[in-house]
Amino acid sequence: MCGICGLVNLDRAPADTGAVERMNDALAHRGPDGRGLFASGPAGFGHRRLAIIDLSERADQPMTDPLTGLTLVYNGELYNFRELRAELEAEGVSFASDGDTEVVLKALGRWGPACLNRFNGMFALALWDHARSRLILARDRYGVKPLYWTVQKNTLLFASEIKAFPASGLYRAEVDVPALVEYFTFQNIFSDRSLFAGVRTFPPGCWAVAEAGGTGREPVFTRYWAFDFQEHHAAKDEAQLAEECDRLFKQAVKRQLVSDVEVGAYLSGGIDSSSVCCLAAESLDHLKTFTCGFDLHSASGMELNFDERDRAEHLSYLLGTEHYEVVLKSGDMERLLPLVAWHLDEPRVGQSYPNLAVSKLASRFVKVVLTGTGGDEIFGGYPWRYFRGDAFTDFDSYSKAY
Repeated sequence: MCGICGLVNLDRAPADTGAVERMNDALAHRGPDGRGLFASGPAGFGHRRLAIIDLSERADQPMTDPLTGLTLVYNGELYNFRELRAELEAEGVSFASDGDTEVVLKALGRWGPACLNRFNGMFALALWDHARSRLILARDRYGVKPLYWTVQKNTLLFASEIKAFPASGLYRAEVDVPALVEYFTFQNIFSDRSLFAGVRTFPPGCWAVAEAGGTGREPVFTRYWAFDFQEHHAAKDEAQLAEECDRLFKQAVKRQLVSDVEVGAYLSGGIDSSSVCCLAAESLDHLKTFTCGFDLHSASGMELNFDERDRAEHLSYLLGTEHYEVVLKSGDMERLLPLVAWHLDEPRVGQSYPNLAVSKLASRFVKVVLTGTGGDEIFGGYPWRYFRGDAFTDFDSYSKAY
């Protein structure tokens, strides 16, 4: 992951470079490989780099195209950047680097925001157009990469994490009470609110524009993509469906392996991460895998099933991976909790402290890890059982299907 941040003074006042630098410092943990700052007129950008593709300084950010006068900060990865680059080169566009950042910059300069719908990947970005004195923000289709924004007086601020806003000195943290009610009611915030008053989550599948010196005080949003689910009513052969699912799954894992640094994988022993590891091990020699286990000497009953190290170790043996483990003991959650809270900024449903522990372990060996997160959601997620419940008239039938 990288970290992006910045601000634009909507009244055209010169950017507070000190505020941008403080925001960027608050995101230092997101990018140990590079630190960049940019300021021009009312705009200021900051970037923290985690170098994955094109490790050279040519791919450093913020990145400016001298031909178009566009400056970009970008966090993410485009899986089809090579195809887009080839198309741009066919149109006469030249490149100075080998990574996806310059492809994003040149695509936006050549095709405008319409190119966002052609991006296959995960990203959050900010683009400053010097000639028009306007800021463009955009986020990937599903909102995989984080992006937040707020307007304080005449200044629009954006960042990968909320903690950058109070660090700027331009924002005072206060609780958003309606968002807090929403969180306690649904265990999630489904709107664009955050638990910080005035701070909004940038919506997935959208881009927005804000003009310095314009009449609006907030960015104007445009949706470039929306999920359109259409159920197939015609019966399909189960074997064909399984074959198509297998093809798409292999394609997805293969795309994630494009990297100029070593790629590892989390391995919990469950179906999701195990499936990903099986495919990754086919393409990578000496794949490193990482597991978080639990010391359950004082546990009993169902709690004994929470430690899946045996299954992870068995699969590691079958795949021939280089396997590493971290074991959490009683009291570790209490010790990790302050760090978990600092990283998350807001409460999250679920226990994040094992994720933090295993990521700290993995970071000692690799920069990139594959995970099984989201595997259940591909097939309807956990709430599917409530939807199917309407089809049953008795408890026994429902229990059997459950």
